[in-house]
Amino acid sequence: MYHAHLKGTHYEIGFHWGSLLEKHGHFILNNLPFPMKKERKAFALACVPVYQKYFPEILEEIQGLADGQHCEAEMLQAVLFSMYAMPPACHCSCFAVADHETILFGRNSDFLTELEKYNLNVIYHIDADSYGFTGNTTAFLELEDGINEQGLAVGLTAVYPHAIQPGLNAGMLLRFILEKCKTTNEAIHCIQEIPIASAQTLTIADRIGEIAVVECNAEKIEIIRPSEERPYVYATNVFHSEAMASFTNREIDNWQAETRYQTLKNALDRKRGQIGIQSAQELLAGKDGFLCQYDRSTGKDTVWSVIYDLKNAAIYRAEGNPCRCQFKKDVRFRFGIEVPFQKH
Repeated sequence: MYHAHLKGTHYEIGFHWGSLLEKHGHFILNNLPFPMKKERKAFALACVPVYQKYFPEILEEIQGLADGQHCEAEMLQAVLFSMYAMPPACHCSCFAVADHETILFGRNSDFLTELEKYNLNVIYHIDADSYGFTGNTTAFLELEDGINEQGLAVGLTAVYPHAIQPGLNAGMLLRFILEKCKTTNEAIHCIQEIPIASAQTLTIADRIGEIAVVECNAEKIEIIRPSEERPYVYATNVFHSEAMASFTNREIDNWQAETRYQTLKNALDRKRGQIGIQSAQELLAGKDGFLCQYDRSTGKDTVWSVIYDLKNAAIYRAEGNPCRCQFKKDVRFRFGIEVPFQKH
């Protein structure tokens, strides 16, 4: 897993990252996991006005990335804006727990082994009206999980799209939330306001213990919240709410998403939310049922696993499959608020 600490304006960050990749002989457009067809270019072009309205800063960062890579920004837009809306997509598992003792977020990222050498952990400090954040991704400027300096954690699981429209896709929407939002409720408000291009779940947790799963696509949004009896939420690559279930395509290979969902459900039901760092690591490592036990010979695996301890402002990450790789505490990121954690 690459590690990058990026500072400056959005453009400067993009240029620095693009130049650094070029210096080491890495060119984004030469390592795509999908063919660059005209449909992706047309879709990205239709998305540009939405980004101009809601997230113009990311267009500046993409321009910087393109200048650093000596390629056309429109080609990078075609790559980045069409991800998640047009397969392939990552296949992942998320959960969040918030009780009187614990506020935890956990996520396994499942993806293609042939691309795992490009996986990236980033720390961003932006000279703009944006929160600093750290996160992990298979998709350069987009993020698939992360936490910001305000203690807001978010993780995505992609769902095969029923339909798409010009908008922000899962990775860009998650990145926007980390930059602009302080709480779970702020994040939900943004999701409800911004046009969404792709289909996904977003598991969200903040430092005061507000947690939720948002099931959303280009047509509909459903919010799933915990109950007092079940102070946890969880998600994989299928929709489970009554309002969204009909959008799930169960004919495709979703990497045993329902099995992973039931593992999370059964483990969290059994623990009744009483879960600490050790038991969270064991859950993500497959000790409570199938979650990461892929056959690597098929080209599939869990390529990283992360736990955000929001109550104690701590990050733990396994840079590989957690059933084989140890979780290590990452102390590089500095949170912006140093006051006692509280729960509503």
